[in-house]
Amino acid sequence: MKKLAEVEDARAVMGQGLEWGVWKWLMEKRRVRAIADEARNALDDFEMKTKLTWSDDLKVAYNHLVSKNGEAKRGRGKRSTKPVSNGKVDSKAVAAVAGVKEADDHAYDAHEDAEDLVAEAERKMSTSMAREAARKALDAYDLHEAAIRKAEALARKN
Repeated sequence: MKKLAEVEDARAVMGQGLEWGVWKWLMEKRRVRAIADEARNALDDFEMKTKLTWSDDLKVAYNHLVSKNGEAKRGRGKRSTKPVSNGKVDSKAVAAVAGVKEADDHAYDAHEDAEDLVAEAERKMSTSMAREAARKALDAYDLHEAAIRKAEALARKN
């Protein structure tokens, strides 16, 4: 996976944020939020572009795993890879994308945990929580990139 400028910028800011005190966090929180949102959007876009290179069987199998009766289990926005199944899902394709889906879920959960902790840190004006949220955001970027690498590997196989 190529390095994304938005993610590298967010990593730099989050790394600096691990050292910030209360005043610096208060002054920088809007900028940090904007940079974090840009990084997540860049990762989501790159993930989608990667999955669009998959075969139709892999796309159908992935959508089958993330949906229940045709409806998404979570509000993950742009994550649909289409096309929609005609009712048949290749079991080999399901097995192939299961690892990618699991990695996606871990990355998604890590992003959400970081978001929740940021909100709580802001409510409590807690520098230690803000630092922990920055650590969680850095971990979430790592997990998201790992999931994308799995998706890329699957695209190369087919």
